Amino acid sequence: MLEPQAPEVVWIVVVAFLISFLLAFGVGANDVANSFGTSVGAKVLTLRQACFLAAIFEMLGAILIGYKVSDTVRKGIFPVEMYEGAERELLLGNLAALIGSASWNILATFLRLPISGTHSIVGAVVGFSLVARGSSGIQWNKLGFIVASWFISPVLSGTVSVLIFIIIRHLILKKENQLEVGLTFLPFIYAFTVFVNVFSVVHDGPSVLKLDKIYWWGALITGLSISVITGIVVWCFVVPRLRKTILDSLETNTSSISLKVIRETGLQISEDSQSIMNGSSVMMNHPSSQNLIQEEEKDKNNDLKHADGVNGIAEIMNKKDCHSLSYQYQTADEQYINGTEEQEMKSNNSVESVEDDKPETRRLFSFLQILTAVFGAFAHGGNDVSNAIGPLVAVWLIFLAGDVQQKEQTPIYLLVYGGVGISVGLWIWGQRVMKTVGEDLVKITPSSGFTIEIGAATTVLLASKTGFPISTTHCKVGSVVCVGWARMRKGVDWKLFRTIILAWVLTLPVTAGLSAMCMAIFYGLKIM
Repeated sequence: MLEPQAPEVVWIVVVAFLISFLLAFGVGANDVANSFGTSVGAKVLTLRQACFLAAIFEMLGAILIGYKVSDTVRKGIFPVEMYEGAERELLLGNLAALIGSASWNILATFLRLPISGTHSIVGAVVGFSLVARGSSGIQWNKLGFIVASWFISPVLSGTVSVLIFIIIRHLILKKENQLEVGLTFLPFIYAFTVFVNVFSVVHDGPSVLKLDKIYWWGALITGLSISVITGIVVWCFVVPRLRKTILDSLETNTSSISLKVIRETGLQISEDSQSIMNGSSVMMNHPSSQNLIQEEEKDKNNDLKHADGVNGIAEIMNKKDCHSLSYQYQTADEQYINGTEEQEMKSNNSVESVEDDKPETRRLFSFLQILTAVFGAFAHGGNDVSNAIGPLVAVWLIFLAGDVQQKEQTPIYLLVYGGVGISVGLWIWGQRVMKTVGEDLVKITPSSGFTIEIGAATTVLLASKTGFPISTTHCKVGSVVCVGWARMRKGVDWKLFRTIILAWVLTLPVTAGLSAMCMAIFYGLKIM
């Protein structure tokens, strides 16, 4: 029996704290792509802005809902009763798990591979348990359920995201006046996002906030009330301001392009021609103006040189302005469709599904994507903080009580400690994997990025509340691939996706092997 706070195991606790911080660093550097990779890839946020927001909401998620999955990682994979009277052995086993998982996370991040932090820590726990107690030391039914969730999560998350994308495409993207339709639905989208977050925090929440005694119906009423208030505030204040901001931006861009066209012709701008320019700028905002683009760029330039008077200049300028405005807001995959590959795809009779984000639609979904990215960071912090501190919590509680049962709830200061490690990792090294998921795998626009993030985050939050440590990496990558395929059949880099799948497959056996090796070394050194 280990005495509470026994001096002979202090060194184990100190080393566990150090290694756990390295693991949290690796989780933050690798899994940050799950939260804000798509936002950076869609050019909605800069890397600095993404890291700042992620640091705040990863921490909040870790503190408010991270305790649930932490309990599963430290007590749900193996029966702790088997270590009664061998508390020191269990302490060293958790230390071995931290070392194995941290090593693989750091290596994978160096290689720019988005691995699952959940795969990593669960594999490491299995590794030391096999060495310490053999196959009888694993609760195979619970482990099997966790493993099944790894395969279910990308499919489920991808399905949710695609369904949301189809709804968005039908209700907004296919409408002629996308701005007004999008603004109409904006309060409902905000309300839904806030409801899911509030309900997740209040229902069976942490005892430190006195939320563990609230019944489910109390959490439901609280979530609905706050979401309704949010929807009203968005409708009364956010929507009018957003409408004005977007329309002013469109008018500014249109005027700038018009002036650029006249400068390129080398002609003088009279008062009459300036008036016609202003009129043509207004015309460009009308959807029918997009149909004027029928000629090649070379023909437009020739016409412009031989224009007869002010009326001729204005007519050709209007056509050129429309083309320039359209091209300015084309995303990479849309330019691909409009480029040299168009004829090849048509000859192959391939059916492409490409959503053209109009300028006003891009601006609208940019605001929404920031909201859902914050939503995703909160969910990620709640689920993946357990991957960094689950074994550390076990070490700390065993050290304090001298008992393997770990009956106390995860201390909030350890959740903060894990959240800090995650934040440091994403600030220093997060851009490596962020580029893989946010840019290289699929070209993302604000509308598709919004559906990817809200679908993946909803899946992760539901899993966190039920205590299943599913992979946020799997959820986000599953959503990215599914939505990317739904938008454009050739838009997914399948070679890169196969490489990611290989990294997923290797994670569990590699971390199990590293952890088992560390445990074997501990036995060999006779420090049990």
